[in-house]
Amino acid sequence: MSPEPGLPEPNQESVVEHAKKVARDGEAGVSRRTFLFKVSLAVNALVAAAIATPVVAYLLGPIRRKGRYNSWIVLGEVSGYHDGETVLATYRNPHTNEWDGDTGNVACYVRRETGNSFTVFAVNCAHLGCPVRWFPQSELFMCPCHGGVYYSNGERAAGPPERGLFTYDYRVAGGKLMIDAGQMPTLANEAKLVKGILPCPGTNKPTIG
Repeated sequence: MSPEPGLPEPNQESVVEHAKKVARDGEAGVSRRTFLFKVSLAVNALVAAAIATPVVAYLLGPIRRKGRYNSWIVLGEVSGYHDGETVLATYRNPHTNEWDGDTGNVACYVRRETGNSFTVFAVNCAHLGCPVRWFPQSELFMCPCHGGVYYSNGERAAGPPERGLFTYDYRVAGGKLMIDAGQMPTLANEAKLVKGILPCPGTNKPTIG
């Protein structure tokens, strides 16, 4: 077959060179595709890691901080509390960081019954969590948000709350009053209610209403 007018007549050498050029172009194309494929894999891996990191941290958080759930905090010398008195105390939340400032301070009410017998109340109302106030004149805890009222022993007196104030576990060691402040006392972590509310039949858990 004769070549078209104006084109050089093909020979074996030119055909070989053309074949080599096509092969080189093909290898270059494959290399570019391989490179782009690897880049896309790397980008997808970074995106997956960015999405998975907070999820994994959330799932492993309770395990990582398990030791801090059993954090006994000193509230002061036992001699600093007087029989029959209820006072406001504060402690440092063991889950806070240095930069949290005053937001890491947690309030609670300490009532010394007699001797080494104490009741340490969570400051939050059992209704919606507003901070209650202690009025020594009437010996009542009152919630300013929705009118919840509690007796001096923490039991519900009036208002929308269906239960008494939550309390912390406490112990006295070396003349110091300590509370288990690793978790806030709520129903979510099975904290106990104030004394006077009977447990459910067949269980050691207190009733909630």
